[in-house]
Amino acid sequence: MEPRATIGLTGLATMGRNLARNIARHGHTIAVHNRTEARTTALVEEFGDEGDFVPSASMADFVASIERPRAIVIMVKAGAGTDAVIDELVPLLDEDDIVVDGGNAHFTDTLRRQRALEERGLHFVGMGVSGGEEGALNGPSIMVGGSDHAYERLAPVLESIAAQVDGTPCCAHVGPDAAGHFVKMVHNGIEYADMQLIAESYDLLRHVGDLRPAEIAEVFREWNGGDLESFLIEITATVLDHVDADTGRPFVDVVQDAAEQKGTGRWTVQSALDLGVPVTGIAEATFARSLSGHTDQRAAAREVFATDPDPVEVERDAFVDDVRAALYASKVVAYAQGFDQIAAGSDEHDWDVDPGAMATIWRGGCIIRAQFLDRIKEAYDAEPDLTTLLTTAYFADAVKQGEAAWRRVVATAVAAGVPTPAFSSSLAYFDALRREHLPASLIQALRDNFGAHTYARTDRPGTFHTAWAEDLTEKEISA
Repeated sequence: MEPRATIGLTGLATMGRNLARNIARHGHTIAVHNRTEARTTALVEEFGDEGDFVPSASMADFVASIERPRAIVIMVKAGAGTDAVIDELVPLLDEDDIVVDGGNAHFTDTLRRQRALEERGLHFVGMGVSGGEEGALNGPSIMVGGSDHAYERLAPVLESIAAQVDGTPCCAHVGPDAAGHFVKMVHNGIEYADMQLIAESYDLLRHVGDLRPAEIAEVFREWNGGDLESFLIEITATVLDHVDADTGRPFVDVVQDAAEQKGTGRWTVQSALDLGVPVTGIAEATFARSLSGHTDQRAAAREVFATDPDPVEVERDAFVDDVRAALYASKVVAYAQGFDQIAAGSDEHDWDVDPGAMATIWRGGCIIRAQFLDRIKEAYDAEPDLTTLLTTAYFADAVKQGEAAWRRVVATAVAAGVPTPAFSSSLAYFDALRREHLPASLIQALRDNFGAHTYARTDRPGTFHTAWAEDLTEKEISA
């Protein structure tokens, strides 16, 4: 087969099909392939008029149809499925060809694959794609990890198909090897926290503020016109306004309250633990999803304990304003923690990730796109080595202005028996971060007592141990 495709894509489920269509729509000739030929045929029959597709039934023909150095995007299920495609594909490739994993891979798998393919003279790219099926078709946010050479080859295609904000493509070369998939993982972790905070806001407005779903939808529409403007706030209003056609009930009331997850939130928390970064909002959001799925335990608890929130009197309009302020302050914490993790991961793996660039490419296409990402970009432009977003003027002012409301909301939630793990943990993080003295001094003393783990003193340098089981004398271990 005469090679004529600029780029290839294998794996034509919803995301892969839409990404292929997006590439073709932007004038790039694209080779397409799927394990089952019927999907390849259906794509060309339904959307062949959108651009120049080069379909192939076999992997060998697919590879042969792409111009060298070849660039091939894999869009299949993460894990064993991706490894299987790579194993089939690699023997057909030539030195300097580029293999791109566009799925939600764990970044440690990307590191492994990158090293293995590098030994064969191939470039492996871990590419995070955010925006769901609509973003894949109309312009996603794209986070690319891999070599400079690989990005130069891919950039004309990827930057053309990405979402555009103020003339800037929401696509960036994040860094080498697994940097792209790592940043996409943290992006998804922030998404978990954002969604949990929105859900807690809805729960409070409905079960403490006594607003109906349609009324809460109007509240979210109003919020979407201010600092909270974001894609998730926008679609929350849409969902809450929707009425189920079969029952006439609010749609949110006919959806089972057991939230699923595909693993990226869990990976984010696991990675944060390894890095020693407290991503409390993301962790609580992940655990909240897990708890929602423990339906047997929840049913058993309902048989023993009261289920309805205790009545708490609030002034409705004032409470709505308080919840908005608490949501914004908690959202700032979640993003600050996520960017802390990106910085720590970058340092750990020598990726040299530019956090301001991440804020730039998340402004469009992706699920967490929001107005205040512009503020995050400005903060990192002004101070690239920023210690924490919370101390920048804009975000510090926002938190200070919302602090009293934040405390009232958490206190009201506790009194009413409404769980707000993300609100509460975000407030606790804020309080701990600014506290001059934390009770960790007692923890460290206890560790030294039972395990001789030593401690540092506040009044002089060095490492010390107290003979707790003997005469309580203190010994300096190292100066």
